[in-house]
Amino acid sequence: MASKWTLITGASEGFGVEFARLAAAEGRDLILVARQAEKMERLAAELRAKHRIAVEVIPTDLSDPEAVEALWRKVSLRRHIDILVNNAGLGYNGPFAAGDGARELASIMVNVVAATILMKRAVAHMVQQGGGRVLNVASTAAFMPGPNMAVYHATKAYLLALSEGVAEELKDSPVTVTALCPGATKTNFAADAGMEGVRLFKALPVPAAGKVAKAGWRAMHRGERIRVTGLANKAFAFGPRLAPRRLVARIAGLFLKPA
Repeated sequence: MASKWTLITGASEGFGVEFARLAAAEGRDLILVARQAEKMERLAAELRAKHRIAVEVIPTDLSDPEAVEALWRKVSLRRHIDILVNNAGLGYNGPFAAGDGARELASIMVNVVAATILMKRAVAHMVQQGGGRVLNVASTAAFMPGPNMAVYHATKAYLLALSEGVAEELKDSPVTVTALCPGATKTNFAADAGMEGVRLFKALPVPAAGKVAKAGWRAMHRGERIRVTGLANKAFAFGPRLAPRRLVARIAGLFLKPA
């Protein structure tokens, strides 16, 4: 019988590290995926020593679809992937017309294409193996347009819609799909996306990654379809349903500008 494993992307820092620690605490064997091998190796050593589990580290450029397909072929060989955490994500803060678009294209390839490929393969695999759970890390950005982060918001809207649609398809199966929708959180994402000085991170309390990851992990185990963390973020998610879209875009744009 194939052993059961948890596959986590974006596992070198932030939410990915926290999800790995949560899975390890449950005694789950892990496959860690990201570009930064050194960080993952340090995490793997920590988890092996503390929890006596198997941890495999696979450095992968998730912006390359062929590398993503090769990753899935490798991890699913003689193994049952019973949890997939699609956590890897890229973003860029700045006017859509600025720059050459390389960062936005990479965001689409990672946030949309790689997440879709892995989810597609994992869901079919889980159905065949008799069960499993998918946790997609979306964002409150999924609920509204985002001036100055237009591509990032669009990718997260896609991931949320994909998660909900597939969850409905699987409602009578032993496979569940959960979309975690956090707001601003204390991770390296803000620095990587050029967001450190924006109003969003100045105007609202910013929770630790561990707290948010724990909420998402619990929601996944309960089979919830969507989990928005924090009262302010719930207001951000619900508000766009009531206000005119143009007003929603204007308000979102104010939060995404430098303070």
